[in-house]
Amino acid sequence: QVQLVESGGGSVQAGGSLRLSCVASGRTFSRFYMGWFRQAPGKEREFVAAISWTGGVTYYADSVKGRFTISRDYGKDTAILQMNDLKSEDTAVYSCAVDVSVMFAKERAKYDYWGQGTQVTVSS
Repeated sequence: QVQLVESGGGSVQAGGSLRLSCVASGRTFSRFYMGWFRQAPGKEREFVAAISWTGGVTYYADSVKGRFTISRDYGKDTAILQMNDLKSEDTAVYSCAVDVSVMFAKERAKYDYWGQGTQVTVSS
């Protein structure tokens, strides 16, 4: 089993920044992807960003390209989502997830382990 714990959510005004962290613990894998998803009220959970843990290759949803940056800290088993120039439409519960397959996927069903999520609220 893999445990994922997110932190760093909160409330910010439009144009502001937040930094989310996701700490992984438990079982380890040689190759996996760590992704961030978000779910706004009344909407389906959607892909935000992902990173390949070994190669560091990153993937982003079009809606966040140029504003969000995903990175990882090997030593701390932590994935980070730096969110800049936040907009009201970024308001959602953000969750990190792990996909232990060898191919990148943005479909939430492909991800095997999930954190509880952290709330991000952007006011205009």
